[in-house]
Amino acid sequence: MQLLGFCDTISDMETMLEVSELELKIQSLENTVARQAAQIAEMSALIKFYEEQFKLSQRRQFGSSSEQSPDQLRFDNMFNEAEDQADPSLPEPAFEEITYTRKKRVGKREADLEGLPIERIEYKLSESECTCPECGAHMDDIGVTVRDELKIVPAQVIHVQHAVHAYGCGNCKKDINKPTPVIRAEAPTPLISGSLASPSAVAHIASQKYVNGMPLYRIEKGLAYDGVALSRQTMSNWLIYCAQNYLVAIYSLLITFLLMQDIILADETSLQVICEPGRGAKTKSFEWLYRSGSRSKHPVVIYEYQETRNREHPERFLKDYEGYLCCDGYQAYHNLPPTIVVAGCWSHARRYWEKAYDALPKNKRDGTTAERGLVYCNLLFAFEHEYHELTPEERFEIRLKYSKPVSDEFFEWVGTLSVLPKSLLGEAVGYALSQRKYLENIYLDGRLELSTNLAERSIKPFVMGRKAWLFSFTPNGAESSSILYSIMETAKANGLNPYQYIKFLLERLPTATSSTLEELLPWSETLPDECRVPKKESNAKPDKPPLYPSKGALNQALVKLREKFMKRFGKANSS
Repeated sequence: MQLLGFCDTISDMETMLEVSELELKIQSLENTVARQAAQIAEMSALIKFYEEQFKLSQRRQFGSSSEQSPDQLRFDNMFNEAEDQADPSLPEPAFEEITYTRKKRVGKREADLEGLPIERIEYKLSESECTCPECGAHMDDIGVTVRDELKIVPAQVIHVQHAVHAYGCGNCKKDINKPTPVIRAEAPTPLISGSLASPSAVAHIASQKYVNGMPLYRIEKGLAYDGVALSRQTMSNWLIYCAQNYLVAIYSLLITFLLMQDIILADETSLQVICEPGRGAKTKSFEWLYRSGSRSKHPVVIYEYQETRNREHPERFLKDYEGYLCCDGYQAYHNLPPTIVVAGCWSHARRYWEKAYDALPKNKRDGTTAERGLVYCNLLFAFEHEYHELTPEERFEIRLKYSKPVSDEFFEWVGTLSVLPKSLLGEAVGYALSQRKYLENIYLDGRLELSTNLAERSIKPFVMGRKAWLFSFTPNGAESSSILYSIMETAKANGLNPYQYIKFLLERLPTATSSTLEELLPWSETLPDECRVPKKESNAKPDKPPLYPSKGALNQALVKLREKFMKRFGKANSS
Protein backbone atom coordinates (compact mmCIF):
# COMPACT_ATOMS: atom_id res chain seq x y z
CA MET A 1 0.00 0.00 0.00
CA GLN A 2 2.83 2.35 0.83
CA LEU A 3 4.47 1.55 -2.49
CA LEU A 4 1.21 2.20 -4.29
CA GLY A 5 0.79 5.53 -2.58
CA PHE A 6 4.35 6.49 -3.41
CA CYS A 7 3.68 5.70 -7.09
CA ASP A 8 0.54 7.82 -7.01
CA THR A 9 2.57 10.72 -5.60
CA ILE A 10 5.17 10.38 -8.34
CA SER A 11 2.39 10.30 -10.95
CA ASP A 12 0.80 13.45 -9.48
CA MET A 13 4.14 15.23 -9.46
CA GLU A 14 4.75 14.31 -13.09
CA THR A 15 1.27 15.58 -13.97
CA MET A 16 1.91 18.83 -12.13
CA LEU A 17 5.20 19.24 -13.92
CA GLU A 18 3.50 18.68 -17.26
CA VAL A 19 0.80 21.20 -16.36
CA SER A 20 3.42 23.77 -15.31
CA GLU A 21 5.35 23.25 -18.52
CA LEU A 22 2.11 23.62 -20.48
CA GLU A 23 1.24 26.82 -18.64
CA LEU A 24 4.70 28.20 -19.31
CA LYS A 25 4.33 27.38 -23.00
CA ILE A 26 0.89 29.03 -23.09
CA GLN A 27 2.27 32.10 -21.33
CA SER A 28 5.17 32.20 -23.77
CA LEU A 29 2.79 31.93 -26.69
CA GLU A 30 0.58 34.67 -25.26
CA ASN A 31 3.61 36.92 -24.82
CA THR A 32 4.67 36.20 -28.39
CA VAL A 33 1.18 36.98 -29.67
CA ALA A 34 1.06 40.23 -27.66
CA ARG A 35 4.51 41.20 -28.89
CA GLN A 36 3.58 40.46 -32.49
CA ALA A 37 0.29 42.37 -32.09
CA ALA A 38 2.25 45.36 -30.79
CA GLN A 39 4.66 45.05 -33.72
CA ILE A 40 1.73 44.85 -36.14
CA ALA A 41 0.15 47.96 -34.59
CA GLU A 42 3.48 49.76 -34.74
CA MET A 43 4.04 48.75 -38.36
CA SER A 44 0.45 49.74 -39.24
CA ALA A 45 1.00 53.17 -37.70
CA LEU A 46 4.32 53.47 -39.55
CA ILE A 47 2.68 52.47 -42.84
CA LYS A 48 -0.08 55.02 -42.26
CA PHE A 49 2.55 57.68 -41.52
CA TYR A 50 4.44 56.90 -44.73
CA GLU A 51 1.17 56.92 -46.69
CA GLU A 52 0.40 60.38 -45.30
CA GLN A 53 3.87 61.63 -46.17
CA PHE A 54 3.64 60.18 -49.67
CA LYS A 55 0.29 61.86 -50.32
CA LEU A 56 1.58 65.17 -48.96
CA SER A 57 4.66 64.86 -51.16
CA GLN A 58 2.43 64.30 -54.18
CA ARG A 59 0.32 67.31 -53.26
CA ARG A 60 3.39 69.53 -52.83
CA GLN A 61 4.76 68.42 -56.19
CA PHE A 62 1.61 68.30 -58.30
CA GLY A 63 -1.12 70.05 -56.30
CA SER A 64 -2.13 73.67 -55.97
CA SER A 65 -0.14 75.82 -53.54
CA SER A 66 -3.20 77.90 -52.69
CA GLU A 67 -4.59 77.63 -49.16
CA GLN A 68 -8.13 78.04 -50.42
CA SER A 69 -10.44 75.32 -49.15
CA PRO A 70 -12.39 72.99 -51.43
CA ASP A 71 -15.95 74.03 -52.21
CA GLN A 72 -17.57 71.78 -49.62
CA LEU A 73 -15.47 73.38 -46.85
CA ARG A 74 -15.99 77.01 -47.84
CA PHE A 75 -18.56 79.41 -46.46
CA ASP A 76 -18.34 82.28 -48.94
CA ASN A 77 -20.94 80.74 -51.27
CA MET A 78 -23.49 79.90 -48.62
CA PHE A 79 -25.70 82.90 -49.36
CA ASN A 80 -26.31 81.56 -52.88
CA GLU A 81 -28.37 78.75 -51.38
CA ALA A 82 -31.60 80.73 -51.53
CA GLU A 83 -34.01 77.79 -51.69
CA ASP A 84 -32.23 75.89 -48.94
CA GLN A 85 -32.09 78.82 -46.54
CA ALA A 86 -35.44 80.41 -47.34
CA ASP A 87 -38.06 80.53 -44.57
CA PRO A 88 -41.31 82.29 -45.61
CA SER A 89 -42.51 82.46 -42.00
CA LEU A 90 -39.71 84.83 -40.94
CA PRO A 91 -40.38 88.58 -41.20
CA GLU A 92 -38.33 90.55 -43.70
CA PRO A 93 -35.40 92.42 -42.14
CA ALA A 94 -35.54 96.19 -42.18
CA PHE A 95 -32.86 97.84 -44.33
CA GLU A 96 -32.08 101.49 -44.71
CA GLU A 97 -31.89 102.77 -48.26
CA ILE A 98 -28.44 103.91 -49.41
CA THR A 99 -27.72 105.71 -52.66
CA TYR A 100 -24.29 106.16 -54.17
CA THR A 101 -22.65 107.30 -57.37
CA ARG A 102 -19.89 105.67 -59.36
CA LYS A 103 -17.63 106.84 -62.12
CA LYS A 104 -18.22 106.02 -65.72
CA ARG A 105 -16.44 102.82 -66.62
CA VAL A 106 -13.32 103.26 -68.70
CA GLY A 107 -11.92 100.53 -70.93
CA LYS A 108 -9.01 98.50 -69.60
CA ARG A 109 -6.68 99.54 -72.42
CA GLU A 110 -7.34 103.24 -71.81
CA ALA A 111 -6.75 102.73 -68.09
CA ASP A 112 -3.49 100.85 -68.71
CA LEU A 113 -2.14 103.55 -71.02
CA GLU A 114 -3.16 106.48 -68.84
CA GLY A 115 -0.23 108.50 -67.51
CA LEU A 116 2.28 107.33 -70.12
CA PRO A 117 3.98 109.93 -72.34
CA ILE A 118 2.42 110.05 -75.81
CA GLU A 119 4.33 110.16 -79.05
CA ARG A 120 1.85 110.82 -81.85
CA ILE A 121 2.79 110.13 -85.45
CA GLU A 122 0.53 111.69 -88.11
CA TYR A 123 0.05 110.00 -91.46
CA LYS A 124 -1.34 112.45 -94.04
CA LEU A 125 -1.57 112.70 -97.79
CA SER A 126 0.31 115.43 -99.59
CA GLU A 127 -1.61 118.14 -101.43
CA SER A 128 -1.02 116.44 -104.77
CA GLU A 129 -2.40 113.17 -103.41
CA CYS A 130 -5.60 114.80 -102.08
CA THR A 131 -7.24 114.71 -105.51
CA CYS A 132 -10.45 112.79 -106.17
CA PRO A 133 -9.75 109.95 -108.64
CA GLU A 134 -13.27 110.36 -110.12
CA CYS A 135 -13.75 114.11 -110.62
CA GLY A 136 -10.33 115.59 -109.83
CA ALA A 137 -11.64 117.88 -107.03
CA HIS A 138 -9.72 118.50 -103.77
CA MET A 139 -10.51 115.96 -101.03
CA ASP A 140 -11.21 117.05 -97.42
CA ASP A 141 -9.96 115.43 -94.22
CA ILE A 142 -13.05 113.63 -92.89
CA GLY A 143 -11.64 111.73 -89.91
CA VAL A 144 -8.73 109.90 -88.35
CA THR A 145 -8.25 106.36 -87.08
CA VAL A 146 -5.88 106.02 -84.14
CA ARG A 147 -3.98 102.81 -83.46
CA ASP A 148 -2.20 102.41 -80.11
CA GLU A 149 1.01 100.52 -79.46
CA LEU A 150 3.69 100.43 -76.78
CA LYS A 151 7.22 101.55 -77.57
CA ILE A 152 9.85 100.49 -75.04
CA VAL A 153 13.20 102.26 -75.01
CA PRO A 154 15.91 100.09 -73.37
CA ALA A 155 18.02 101.61 -70.61
CA GLN A 156 20.94 103.64 -71.83
CA VAL A 157 24.37 103.88 -70.25
CA ILE A 158 25.84 107.36 -70.69
CA HIS A 159 29.38 108.43 -69.90
CA VAL A 160 28.99 111.62 -67.85
CA GLN A 161 32.01 113.87 -67.36
CA HIS A 162 31.88 116.36 -64.50
CA ALA A 163 34.17 119.17 -65.65
CA VAL A 164 34.72 121.43 -62.65
CA HIS A 165 36.30 124.69 -63.72
CA ALA A 166 38.75 126.55 -61.48
CA TYR A 167 39.28 130.31 -61.63
CA GLY A 168 42.39 132.24 -60.56
CA CYS A 169 43.19 135.93 -60.47
CA GLY A 170 45.75 136.88 -63.10
CA ASN A 171 46.53 140.21 -61.41
CA CYS A 172 47.34 138.62 -58.04
CA LYS A 173 49.45 136.05 -59.80
CA LYS A 174 51.91 138.78 -60.81
CA ASP A 175 52.81 139.43 -57.18
CA ILE A 176 54.94 136.50 -56.14
CA ASN A 177 54.69 137.51 -52.48
CA LYS A 178 50.93 136.97 -52.36
CA PRO A 179 49.02 133.70 -52.65
CA THR A 180 46.92 133.51 -55.76
CA PRO A 181 43.21 132.99 -54.85
CA VAL A 182 41.54 130.09 -56.67
CA ILE A 183 37.74 129.61 -56.84
CA ARG A 184 36.18 126.40 -58.11
CA ALA A 185 32.69 126.07 -59.54
CA GLU A 186 30.19 124.17 -57.41
CA ALA A 187 29.64 120.51 -58.40
CA PRO A 188 27.79 117.56 -56.87
CA THR A 189 29.65 115.52 -54.25
CA PRO A 190 30.80 112.19 -55.75
CA LEU A 191 28.94 109.20 -54.43
CA ILE A 192 32.13 107.16 -54.04
CA SER A 193 35.38 109.07 -54.39
CA GLY A 194 37.51 107.92 -57.34
CA SER A 195 34.71 105.64 -58.62
CA LEU A 196 32.44 105.52 -61.66
CA ALA A 197 29.44 105.03 -59.36
CA SER A 198 26.51 107.42 -59.65
CA PRO A 199 23.16 107.44 -57.80
CA SER A 200 21.33 106.25 -60.92
CA ALA A 201 23.85 103.44 -61.59
CA VAL A 202 23.75 102.09 -58.03
CA ALA A 203 19.95 102.43 -57.89
CA HIS A 204 19.66 100.51 -61.18
CA ILE A 205 21.87 97.66 -59.92
CA ALA A 206 20.05 97.55 -56.57
CA SER A 207 16.57 97.47 -58.12
CA GLN A 208 17.62 94.79 -60.61
CA LYS A 209 18.93 92.55 -57.83
CA TYR A 210 16.57 93.22 -54.94
CA VAL A 211 13.33 93.96 -56.79
CA ASN A 212 13.64 91.93 -60.00
CA GLY A 213 15.68 89.09 -58.49
CA MET A 214 18.61 89.39 -60.92
CA PRO A 215 21.97 88.07 -59.64
CA LEU A 216 24.97 90.30 -60.26
CA TYR A 217 26.48 88.02 -62.89
CA ARG A 218 23.36 88.41 -65.05
CA ILE A 219 23.43 92.18 -64.60
CA GLU A 220 27.10 92.05 -65.59
CA LYS A 221 26.24 90.19 -68.80
CA GLY A 222 23.36 92.53 -69.59
CA LEU A 223 25.63 95.58 -69.31
CA ALA A 224 28.26 93.82 -71.45
CA TYR A 225 25.70 93.51 -74.26
CA ASP A 226 25.41 97.32 -74.15
CA GLY A 227 29.17 97.69 -74.34
CA VAL A 228 29.76 98.44 -70.65
CA ALA A 229 32.50 96.50 -68.86
CA LEU A 230 31.42 96.49 -65.21
CA SER A 231 32.41 93.49 -63.09
CA ARG A 232 30.13 91.93 -60.51
CA GLN A 233 32.82 92.54 -57.86
CA THR A 234 32.71 96.27 -58.56
CA MET A 235 28.90 96.31 -58.41
CA SER A 236 28.97 94.39 -55.13
CA ASN A 237 31.46 96.89 -53.67
CA TRP A 238 29.21 99.77 -54.72
CA LEU A 239 26.13 98.24 -53.08
CA ILE A 240 27.97 97.46 -49.83
CA TYR A 241 29.57 100.91 -49.64
CA CYS A 242 26.33 102.81 -50.29
CA ALA A 243 24.34 100.64 -47.88
CA GLN A 244 26.81 100.94 -45.00
CA ASN A 245 27.77 104.59 -45.51
CA TYR A 246 24.53 106.23 -46.65
CA LEU A 247 21.40 104.07 -46.54
CA VAL A 248 22.05 102.72 -43.04
CA ALA A 249 20.89 106.08 -41.64
CA ILE A 250 17.42 105.62 -43.18
CA TYR A 251 17.45 101.96 -42.12
CA SER A 252 18.04 102.95 -38.49
CA LEU A 253 15.25 105.54 -38.62
CA LEU A 254 12.84 102.93 -40.02
CA ILE A 255 13.67 100.56 -37.15
CA THR A 256 13.04 103.33 -34.62
CA PHE A 257 9.69 104.12 -36.23
CA LEU A 258 8.73 100.42 -36.33
CA LEU A 259 9.39 99.97 -32.59
CA MET A 260 6.93 102.81 -31.92
CA GLN A 261 4.07 100.81 -33.48
CA ASP A 262 1.52 98.95 -31.36
CA ILE A 263 1.60 95.84 -33.57
CA ILE A 264 4.63 94.10 -35.13
CA LEU A 265 4.62 90.95 -37.24
CA ALA A 266 7.68 88.67 -37.25
CA ASP A 267 9.02 85.80 -39.34
CA GLU A 268 12.36 84.34 -40.37
CA THR A 269 13.95 82.36 -43.20
CA SER A 270 17.30 80.76 -43.88
CA LEU A 271 20.25 82.34 -45.68
CA GLN A 272 23.63 80.97 -46.71
CA VAL A 273 26.69 83.16 -46.10
CA ILE A 274 29.89 81.65 -47.50
CA CYS A 275 32.67 83.40 -45.54
CA GLU A 276 31.46 83.74 -41.96
CA PRO A 277 34.27 83.75 -39.36
CA GLY A 278 34.51 80.41 -37.57
CA ARG A 279 31.64 78.81 -39.51
CA GLY A 280 31.49 76.43 -42.44
CA ALA A 281 30.38 77.57 -45.88
CA LYS A 282 27.29 75.34 -45.76
CA THR A 283 26.17 76.46 -42.30
CA LYS A 284 22.76 78.10 -42.35
CA SER A 285 22.36 81.70 -41.29
CA PHE A 286 19.03 83.49 -40.97
CA GLU A 287 17.20 86.55 -42.17
CA TRP A 288 14.72 87.88 -39.60
CA LEU A 289 11.72 89.93 -40.70
CA TYR A 290 9.84 92.51 -38.63
CA ARG A 291 7.07 94.62 -40.11
CA SER A 292 4.17 96.84 -39.08
CA GLY A 293 0.57 95.68 -39.01
CA SER A 294 -1.94 95.89 -41.84
CA ARG A 295 -3.65 98.95 -40.35
CA SER A 296 -0.45 100.98 -39.93
CA LYS A 297 -0.64 104.38 -41.60
CA HIS A 298 3.01 104.19 -42.67
CA PRO A 299 4.05 100.56 -43.39
CA VAL A 300 7.58 99.57 -42.42
CA VAL A 301 9.37 96.35 -43.45
CA ILE A 302 12.68 95.50 -41.76
CA TYR A 303 15.07 92.66 -42.62
CA GLU A 304 17.89 91.76 -40.22
CA TYR A 305 20.73 89.31 -40.90
CA GLN A 306 21.87 87.09 -38.03
CA GLU A 307 24.11 84.02 -37.89
CA THR A 308 21.63 81.87 -35.94
CA ARG A 309 17.95 81.34 -35.23
CA ASN A 310 18.39 81.72 -31.47
CA ARG A 311 15.89 83.64 -29.36
CA GLU A 312 18.57 86.18 -28.36
CA HIS A 313 18.05 87.98 -31.67
CA PRO A 314 14.34 88.87 -31.27
CA GLU A 315 15.06 89.59 -27.59
CA ARG A 316 17.72 92.13 -28.55
CA PHE A 317 15.69 93.67 -31.40
CA LEU A 318 12.53 94.00 -29.27
CA LYS A 319 14.13 94.70 -25.88
CA ASP A 320 12.48 98.14 -25.54
CA TYR A 321 9.26 97.29 -27.38
CA GLU A 322 5.81 97.45 -25.82
CA GLY A 323 2.89 96.07 -27.79
CA TYR A 324 1.67 93.03 -29.70
CA LEU A 325 3.96 90.63 -31.58
CA CYS A 326 2.15 88.51 -34.18
CA CYS A 327 4.12 85.39 -35.13
CA ASP A 328 3.97 81.66 -35.74
CA GLY A 329 4.55 78.98 -33.09
CA TYR A 330 8.35 79.20 -33.05
CA GLN A 331 9.48 78.98 -29.41
CA ALA A 332 12.00 81.84 -29.71
CA TYR A 333 9.12 84.34 -29.76
CA HIS A 334 7.55 82.99 -26.56
CA ASN A 335 10.20 84.03 -24.03
CA LEU A 336 10.28 87.76 -24.65
CA PRO A 337 9.91 90.58 -22.10
CA PRO A 338 6.50 90.81 -20.36
CA THR A 339 5.81 94.11 -22.13
CA ILE A 340 5.26 92.09 -25.33
CA VAL A 341 1.99 90.19 -25.87
CA VAL A 342 2.42 87.38 -28.39
CA ALA A 343 -0.54 86.71 -30.72
CA GLY A 344 -0.48 83.42 -32.60
CA CYS A 345 -1.32 82.65 -36.22
CA TRP A 346 -4.47 80.72 -37.05
CA SER A 347 -3.23 80.09 -40.59
CA HIS A 348 -0.41 77.97 -39.20
CA ALA A 349 -2.85 76.06 -37.00
CA ARG A 350 -5.15 75.55 -39.98
CA ARG A 351 -2.35 74.17 -42.17
CA TYR A 352 -1.85 71.19 -39.85
CA TRP A 353 -5.52 70.24 -40.19
CA GLU A 354 -5.33 70.81 -43.92
CA LYS A 355 -2.37 68.41 -44.20
CA ALA A 356 -4.22 65.75 -42.24
CA TYR A 357 -7.28 66.29 -44.44
CA ASP A 358 -5.35 66.14 -47.73
CA ALA A 359 -3.54 62.95 -46.68
CA LEU A 360 -6.86 61.09 -46.53
CA PRO A 361 -8.30 59.36 -49.62
CA LYS A 362 -10.85 61.62 -51.30
CA ASN A 363 -13.68 59.14 -50.77
CA LYS A 364 -12.99 58.91 -47.00
CA ARG A 365 -12.72 62.57 -46.02
CA ASP A 366 -16.35 63.41 -45.21
CA GLY A 367 -17.17 63.49 -41.53
CA THR A 368 -13.60 62.81 -40.39
CA THR A 369 -11.84 64.47 -37.48
CA ALA A 370 -9.46 66.19 -39.90
CA GLU A 371 -12.36 67.67 -41.85
CA ARG A 372 -14.07 68.93 -38.73
CA GLY A 373 -10.90 70.62 -37.43
CA LEU A 374 -10.35 72.25 -40.82
CA VAL A 375 -13.95 73.48 -40.96
CA TYR A 376 -13.63 75.02 -37.49
CA CYS A 377 -10.68 77.08 -38.75
CA ASN A 378 -12.49 77.94 -41.98
CA LEU A 379 -15.48 79.18 -40.00
CA LEU A 380 -13.25 81.59 -38.07
CA PHE A 381 -11.75 82.89 -41.30
CA ALA A 382 -15.22 83.22 -42.81
CA PHE A 383 -16.22 85.38 -39.85
CA GLU A 384 -13.08 87.52 -40.35
CA HIS A 385 -14.06 88.07 -43.96
CA GLU A 386 -17.37 89.52 -42.82
CA TYR A 387 -15.61 91.74 -40.24
CA HIS A 388 -13.28 93.28 -42.84
CA GLU A 389 -15.08 96.62 -43.16
CA LEU A 390 -15.58 97.13 -39.43
CA THR A 391 -13.56 99.50 -37.30
CA PRO A 392 -11.12 97.91 -34.79
CA GLU A 393 -13.50 98.74 -31.94
CA GLU A 394 -16.46 97.09 -33.72
CA ARG A 395 -14.37 94.09 -34.70
CA PHE A 396 -13.21 93.64 -31.09
CA GLU A 397 -16.81 93.48 -29.84
CA ILE A 398 -18.19 91.24 -32.57
CA ARG A 399 -15.28 88.81 -32.31
CA LEU A 400 -16.10 88.23 -28.65
CA LYS A 401 -19.73 87.61 -29.60
CA TYR A 402 -19.25 85.22 -32.52
CA SER A 403 -15.62 84.11 -33.03
CA LYS A 404 -14.61 83.51 -29.40
CA PRO A 405 -17.35 80.92 -28.73
CA VAL A 406 -16.31 79.04 -31.88
CA SER A 407 -12.64 78.90 -30.86
CA ASP A 408 -13.62 77.91 -27.30
CA GLU A 409 -15.70 75.07 -28.69
CA PHE A 410 -12.84 74.11 -31.02
CA PHE A 411 -10.27 73.83 -28.21
CA GLU A 412 -12.73 71.96 -25.97
CA TRP A 413 -13.31 69.47 -28.77
CA VAL A 414 -9.58 69.13 -29.55
CA GLY A 415 -8.90 68.36 -25.89
CA THR A 416 -11.14 65.28 -26.11
CA LEU A 417 -9.30 63.74 -29.09
CA SER A 418 -7.05 60.71 -28.65
CA VAL A 419 -4.63 60.43 -31.57
CA LEU A 420 -1.11 59.20 -32.26
CA PRO A 421 1.29 62.07 -31.46
CA LYS A 422 3.50 61.53 -34.53
CA SER A 423 0.64 61.29 -37.03
CA LEU A 424 -0.50 64.29 -39.04
CA LEU A 425 -3.65 64.46 -36.95
CA GLY A 426 -1.53 64.27 -33.80
CA GLU A 427 0.59 67.18 -35.01
CA ALA A 428 -2.55 69.24 -35.65
CA VAL A 429 -3.92 68.49 -32.19
CA GLY A 430 -0.55 69.10 -30.51
CA TYR A 431 -0.02 72.44 -32.24
CA ALA A 432 -3.52 73.68 -31.41
CA LEU A 433 -3.27 72.79 -27.73
CA SER A 434 0.29 74.06 -27.25
CA GLN A 435 -0.47 77.37 -28.98
CA ARG A 436 -3.91 77.95 -27.50
CA LYS A 437 -3.05 80.90 -25.25
CA TYR A 438 -1.28 82.68 -28.12
CA LEU A 439 -4.05 81.94 -30.64
CA GLU A 440 -6.66 83.32 -28.25
CA ASN A 441 -4.75 86.59 -27.81
CA ILE A 442 -6.24 87.91 -31.06
CA TYR A 443 -9.37 88.66 -29.04
CA LEU A 444 -7.48 91.28 -27.02
CA ASP A 445 -7.46 93.95 -29.75
CA GLY A 446 -9.57 94.51 -32.85
CA ARG A 447 -6.50 95.63 -34.83
CA LEU A 448 -4.91 92.18 -34.63
CA GLU A 449 -5.23 89.89 -37.64
CA LEU A 450 -6.17 86.22 -37.57
CA SER A 451 -2.97 85.23 -39.39
CA THR A 452 0.58 86.38 -40.09
CA ASN A 453 0.17 86.00 -43.84
CA LEU A 454 1.18 89.66 -44.25
CA ALA A 455 4.62 88.84 -42.79
CA GLU A 456 4.94 85.81 -45.06
CA ARG A 457 4.10 87.94 -48.09
CA SER A 458 6.73 90.45 -47.00
CA ILE A 459 9.45 87.83 -46.66
CA LYS A 460 8.57 86.26 -50.00
CA PRO A 461 10.57 88.79 -52.13
CA PHE A 462 13.69 87.78 -50.19
CA VAL A 463 12.93 84.07 -50.65
CA MET A 464 12.30 84.50 -54.38
CA GLY A 465 15.46 86.58 -54.80
CA ARG A 466 17.48 83.97 -52.89
CA LYS A 467 16.58 81.40 -55.55
CA ALA A 468 18.42 83.57 -58.10
CA TRP A 469 21.48 84.88 -56.24
CA LEU A 470 21.66 81.80 -53.93
CA PHE A 471 23.89 83.19 -51.16
CA SER A 472 25.81 86.13 -49.75
CA PHE A 473 29.59 85.91 -49.84
CA THR A 474 30.42 87.84 -46.65
CA PRO A 475 28.54 89.08 -43.55
CA ASN A 476 29.02 92.64 -44.85
CA GLY A 477 27.20 91.64 -48.03
CA ALA A 478 24.38 90.00 -46.04
CA GLU A 479 23.96 93.08 -43.84
CA SER A 480 23.96 95.38 -46.88
CA SER A 481 21.35 93.20 -48.58
CA SER A 482 19.18 93.46 -45.45
CA ILE A 483 19.43 97.27 -45.53
CA LEU A 484 18.59 97.48 -49.25
CA TYR A 485 15.73 94.96 -49.00
CA SER A 486 14.28 96.85 -46.03
CA ILE A 487 14.30 100.23 -47.77
CA MET A 488 12.98 98.89 -51.07
CA GLU A 489 10.17 96.82 -49.57
CA THR A 490 9.17 99.72 -47.34
CA ALA A 491 9.17 101.98 -50.40
CA LYS A 492 6.92 99.55 -52.27
CA ALA A 493 4.56 99.29 -49.28
CA ASN A 494 4.24 103.10 -49.28
CA GLY A 495 3.49 103.37 -53.00
CA LEU A 496 6.96 104.44 -54.15
CA ASN A 497 9.04 103.43 -57.14
CA PRO A 498 12.02 101.59 -55.56
CA TYR A 499 14.51 102.65 -58.24
CA GLN A 500 13.53 106.32 -58.09
CA TYR A 501 13.49 106.34 -54.30
CA ILE A 502 16.96 104.77 -53.93
CA LYS A 503 18.29 107.17 -56.58
CA PHE A 504 16.77 110.11 -54.69
CA LEU A 505 18.29 108.95 -51.40
CA LEU A 506 21.76 108.52 -52.88
CA GLU A 507 21.54 112.01 -54.34
CA ARG A 508 20.59 113.56 -50.99
CA LEU A 509 22.28 111.46 -48.30
CA PRO A 510 25.93 112.40 -49.06
CA THR A 511 25.15 115.98 -47.98
CA ALA A 512 22.22 115.35 -45.60
CA THR A 513 22.33 116.18 -41.91
CA SER A 514 20.70 114.30 -39.03
CA SER A 515 18.03 117.02 -38.75
CA THR A 516 16.91 116.54 -42.37
CA LEU A 517 16.80 112.71 -42.45
CA GLU A 518 13.10 112.53 -41.54
CA GLU A 519 12.30 114.45 -44.73
CA LEU A 520 13.73 111.50 -46.70
CA LEU A 521 11.51 108.79 -45.18
CA PRO A 522 9.17 106.95 -47.59
CA TRP A 523 6.03 108.72 -46.33
CA SER A 524 7.48 112.23 -46.37
CA GLU A 525 5.33 114.71 -48.27
CA THR A 526 8.47 116.45 -49.54
CA LEU A 527 9.51 113.54 -51.76
CA PRO A 528 9.57 114.43 -55.48
CA ASP A 529 6.69 113.21 -57.62
CA GLU A 530 8.91 110.92 -59.70
CA CYS A 531 9.45 108.77 -56.60
CA ARG A 532 5.75 107.96 -56.41
CA VAL A 533 3.99 105.32 -58.48
CA PRO A 534 1.37 107.15 -60.57
CA LYS A 535 -2.17 106.59 -59.34
CA LYS A 536 -4.65 105.95 -62.12
CA GLU A 537 -8.01 107.33 -61.13
CA SER A 538 -9.83 105.47 -63.87
CA ASN A 539 -8.51 102.20 -62.47
CA ALA A 540 -9.74 102.90 -58.96
CA LYS A 541 -12.67 100.88 -57.72
CA PRO A 542 -15.94 102.80 -57.59
CA ASP A 543 -17.38 103.61 -54.22
CA LYS A 544 -19.54 100.73 -53.06
CA PRO A 545 -22.22 100.61 -50.43
CA PRO A 546 -21.25 98.81 -47.23
CA LEU A 547 -21.50 95.03 -47.35
CA TYR A 548 -24.05 95.12 -44.54
CA PRO A 549 -26.11 98.33 -44.18
CA SER A 550 -26.84 97.65 -40.53
CA LYS A 551 -25.56 95.66 -37.58
CA GLY A 552 -28.67 93.55 -37.73
CA ALA A 553 -27.85 92.44 -41.28
CA LEU A 554 -24.30 91.55 -40.25
CA ASN A 555 -25.58 89.57 -37.26
CA GLN A 556 -27.94 87.65 -39.55
CA ALA A 557 -25.08 86.82 -41.91
CA LEU A 558 -22.90 85.55 -39.06
CA VAL A 559 -25.73 83.48 -37.62
CA LYS A 560 -26.23 81.87 -41.04
CA LEU A 561 -22.54 80.99 -41.20
CA ARG A 562 -22.80 79.36 -37.79
CA GLU A 563 -25.98 77.50 -38.78
CA LYS A 564 -24.28 76.07 -41.83
CA PHE A 565 -21.48 74.72 -39.64
CA MET A 566 -23.99 73.22 -37.18
CA LYS A 567 -25.91 71.65 -40.04
CA ARG A 568 -22.72 69.77 -41.01
CA PHE A 569 -21.47 68.89 -37.51
CA GLY A 570 -24.48 69.48 -35.28
CA LYS A 571 -24.89 65.82 -34.30
CA ALA A 572 -21.24 65.55 -33.36
CA ASN A 573 -21.48 68.71 -31.29
CA SER A 574 -24.61 67.60 -29.43
CA SER A 575 -22.96 64.31 -28.48
